[in-house]
Amino acid sequence: MTNKVALITGAARGQGRSHAVALANEGADIIAIDIAADVESIPYPLGTKDDLEETAQLVRDTGRRVAAHVADVRQFADLQACVQSSIAELGDIGVVVANAGVVAPGKTDPQDHQLYRDIVEINLFGAWNTIAATVPSMIRKGQGGSIILISSTQGLVGRGGDGSAAAFAYAASKHGIVGLMRSAANAHAQHNIRVNTVHPTGVATPMVINDHAAQFFRGTPTAAKVATNLLPVPLIQPEDVTNAVVWLASDKARYVTGVALPVDAGFTAM
Repeated sequence: MTNKVALITGAARGQGRSHAVALANEGADIIAIDIAADVESIPYPLGTKDDLEETAQLVRDTGRRVAAHVADVRQFADLQACVQSSIAELGDIGVVVANAGVVAPGKTDPQDHQLYRDIVEINLFGAWNTIAATVPSMIRKGQGGSIILISSTQGLVGRGGDGSAAAFAYAASKHGIVGLMRSAANAHAQHNIRVNTVHPTGVATPMVINDHAAQFFRGTPTAAKVATNLLPVPLIQPEDVTNAVVWLASDKARYVTGVALPVDAGFTAM
């Protein structure tokens, strides 16, 4: 990864921070993007500007360069402006990790249109916007590249659907990412750009470990059973997902494209 430029969305904390720091440790310069603000319909706090700056400092501590930007992946023009500014500073992009995403467990309204829209727009539109904003740089560089879209086990199965707008939106958006990946893999193969998805089970990040989620699981005993993995581990760690991301980003996976890769402790095998 030496001297490559990697862009990560949702980079302020959790998986995004883990991916950014690991890719920097492999030699990449980092473009770290995050909304760094709460979304009204989402029932837990999102990352902050301070979180994003902490990620940036952790990258600097590896000796690599970083360009950190606050941007909403739903807003293509803002995302594109951040990409262009970062390219001017760091150079053209070789790796993209579309990681930004939200979930809303315990929100049970089956007709919460705003929540449905927010989840789908952040998770799916955001991934599409990220591809659209970065691929021109990858093509211009002329050295191929790797695009990694972070989906979920809910992008492969529908287990746990409860009829709520929140559950439908999350499963639909994460399944949609698989279709986006397969279409993009075909579209950009001629430029030696590989596109894959990663499908984690529950990961020990603030998206899963927060007061709202804890209250939901306490009040819904069946939820934990539905979320049970085949291997005896309740949650995996961010670095478990990052290991797959780093491999897909590297030349060791140079002929891997169009693949939906579970990192799920057997969740989708059940």
